[in-house]
Amino acid sequence: MSSGPGAASAPAPDPHDSPPTSDAPAARPARKSSMFSSLTVRNYRLFFMGQVVSNIGTWMQRIAQDWLVLSLTGSSAAVGITTALQFLPMLLFGLYGGVLVDRLRKRPTLLVTQSSMALTAIALAVLTLTGHVQVWHVYVAAFAVGLATVVDNPARQSFVSELVGPGQLQNAVSLNSANFQSARLVGPAVAGILITGVGTGYAFLFNGLSFIAPLTGLLLMRARELHAVERAPRGKGQLREGVRYVTGRPELIWPIVLVGFVGTFAFNFPVYLSAFADDVFHAGAGAYSMFNTLMAVGSVAGALLAARRGTARLRLLIVAAMAFGALEILAATTPTLWMFALLMVPLGLFGMTVNVTTNTSIQMSTDPAMRGRVMALYMMIFLGGSPVGAPIVGWITDTYGARVGLAAGGAVAALAAAVIGLILARVGNLRLSVGWHRGHPRVRFVPREQQEALAPAA
Repeated sequence: MSSGPGAASAPAPDPHDSPPTSDAPAARPARKSSMFSSLTVRNYRLFFMGQVVSNIGTWMQRIAQDWLVLSLTGSSAAVGITTALQFLPMLLFGLYGGVLVDRLRKRPTLLVTQSSMALTAIALAVLTLTGHVQVWHVYVAAFAVGLATVVDNPARQSFVSELVGPGQLQNAVSLNSANFQSARLVGPAVAGILITGVGTGYAFLFNGLSFIAPLTGLLLMRARELHAVERAPRGKGQLREGVRYVTGRPELIWPIVLVGFVGTFAFNFPVYLSAFADDVFHAGAGAYSMFNTLMAVGSVAGALLAARRGTARLRLLIVAAMAFGALEILAATTPTLWMFALLMVPLGLFGMTVNVTTNTSIQMSTDPAMRGRVMALYMMIFLGGSPVGAPIVGWITDTYGARVGLAAGGAVAALAAAVIGLILARVGNLRLSVGWHRGHPRVRFVPREQQEALAPAA
């Protein structure tokens, strides 16, 4: 892979979506590929298969960890603190992790980070199975996983481009998301069975052992088939360089700001769903597992739909974020467990659309030599917002109820999407156009010049 301006990995520009910039990467024609085309690449196939197993374990641990904390403390705020501790390292050190990723070889780096997370899960399993676990043990384990994630997350995100090259990047990123969310169909269900049957410790143990699969896949990869990317040399000012690179590009900075609001206030599902299962519907761990599983159904659908798209459009991001926020508000008002559960499917679909669209649009618009730092900033904002948002929404949920907490998170997401959509339209010199297309109403943003040229004809 070239270390130049990233022309080969940039999506075709859409005048309806984002403002042009003088130094934006050159465009290539968008094309649709088959839904699973990137799986023809052997190295990516090994990566994908390893992640299938590991992601199931990750979801099992998430469910078990949240339920264990709730069982030990009886507090939604404590669940929020656990989530905050897991993502606090990303908030504090995320940018430094991106600098390291741009300097280091991705495959050896992932071998280290994945091994450390495996050991953490096994240690928590031993404490739980022996009956010695306390809530501070869970806090420490969550923080330790967060430290590994500081490097692991941007390394995994940017390693995908080395596995498949620019031509398959959109498809591979979407399949990664489908992979993660497909595991969400299995992991929570198995975790629910284990928690109610034999206890949370076995879920932690499974997660620790599941890392054998991705570690094996990394070891079996053929180094000669990786797409080479020139690593950034050591030097001063690389952190500031990455921040300047992002802030100087509206097509990068505003999507990152949007997912910051969404991730901080609307994506705190460990807090929301555990509270709805326990306090609102009084249905226990089984309902919590079911909510996560149904949300995963929608998430998989959203990721697979993204895998078929040729480009990642910013207008789709804005619409999906507004719909996601509106659905959270609607879910907060549902009177019955089954109505709430059914809304998890569209919530998962639109939430995944926000996630995949942001991820792919950022990666495909970024110079490969800067990708580690840019993805680290993106993940720092998206995941690092949880240390701020999780305790806040946990406190709101404990004080005013789960319904108020969920509705507040949805309102923030919808409002942020509307405001940032207007900002992008203004920066790109776009205006709202309302008309008809093939017998159906169509609302979109078009360049002012185009609308003014069409006005006399109307």
